[in-house]
Amino acid sequence: MTRNNGFSVTGLRRLREVLARHVESGKIPGLVALVSRGGQTHVETLGTMRHDGGAPMRRDTIFRMASTSKPVSIAAAMVLLDECRLRLDDVVDPWLPELAGRQVLRRIDAPLDDTVPARRPITVRDVLTSTFGLGMDMTALGTPILNAIFERGLTPNLPVEVPEPDEWMRRLGELPLMHQPGEHWQYQISSDLVGVLVARVTGRSFEDFLHERVFEPLGMTDTGFHVPADRIDRLPDLYAPDPQTGEFLVWDEAKGGRWSSPPAFQGGGGGLVSTADDYHAYFRMLLNGGLHNGRRILSRSAVELMTTNRLTAEQNAARTALATANVHLSFGQGQQGGWGLGMAVRTYRGDYAPVGQFGWDGGSGTSAYADPANQLTGILLTQVGYSVPNPAHLMSDFWTTLYQALDD
Repeated sequence: MTRNNGFSVTGLRRLREVLARHVESGKIPGLVALVSRGGQTHVETLGTMRHDGGAPMRRDTIFRMASTSKPVSIAAAMVLLDECRLRLDDVVDPWLPELAGRQVLRRIDAPLDDTVPARRPITVRDVLTSTFGLGMDMTALGTPILNAIFERGLTPNLPVEVPEPDEWMRRLGELPLMHQPGEHWQYQISSDLVGVLVARVTGRSFEDFLHERVFEPLGMTDTGFHVPADRIDRLPDLYAPDPQTGEFLVWDEAKGGRWSSPPAFQGGGGGLVSTADDYHAYFRMLLNGGLHNGRRILSRSAVELMTTNRLTAEQNAARTALATANVHLSFGQGQQGGWGLGMAVRTYRGDYAPVGQFGWDGGSGTSAYADPANQLTGILLTQVGYSVPNPAHLMSDFWTTLYQALDD
């Protein structure tokens, strides 16, 4: 069997065939897939930028990374930990005074004024592990607290734009916590809060600090919180197909859309745009223990902290419930078990990927993971949102086929 640094030629051919099947079905207009192992990188570009044809997908197509922003944006906080400008068990009040003196709901579905005092202040560790007490809980939709989070524009993807950071913090500070600090993992809001924390500690914008300390050293020239006008032709429209009819509805246009100008809020939870090669550089750096071309970006210890499970079974209960009892909401995503800092970490083998694989997926049709056991990186990018299961099916088939292409 001919081998290509551990990928079989037959396996890579099958990978292309499986991806092509999704594009030819008409459900996925186009995609860019990058897989690497050892020193070898293999890229597939299939389909077009628009669902009705037009320019072909290219290796340098820029995608909205959505929640796949989380594993990358967390690196800014890790730099501050490495430099002892933050400590894991520092109380956040000096930088985030809006979160001092919290009240906590008696029950998740309680009225907003039915609270008890927080048992302790919120720490940096709580924010970085997504356990500070507020977040998206898809199993609690319709409760007063989640309604209040949506009404205040505290999460992206709503008709209401996310306000600038100080106003965002003011609105966040008006709400009680859903859980006591450190008790429960919760999605999304902590990843955005990390960006505000980094900006306040450094006295610079979150994006400026990320650019200087992470993006520029890694050569991630197409990564940021918006797409400049001279590159906008490389950004496809983003579709959120109608769940009933499958009709391709444009959720965000490239020209004049949300990513065509700098946002008021630089969201670490879902705001980045990037390319397959930029993300490959970042995940290879993590696989390499924080080094990139001989230059240290993060300490090995910081990388190990990010990419291994940080949660107890109790903290992880809500995540387990979403993955096992609400597969119809998550399209089967979130089955990895654990969570590190900013990313999922596999703690049990539930599919073809081994324990220790780390990364995350995005609701705009993005997926990026690295696997230390096989020294493997996989990145799959498309422009179809998770209003339908098609992008999740594409991701699943990509990873299933990729692992069969390992032939050593």
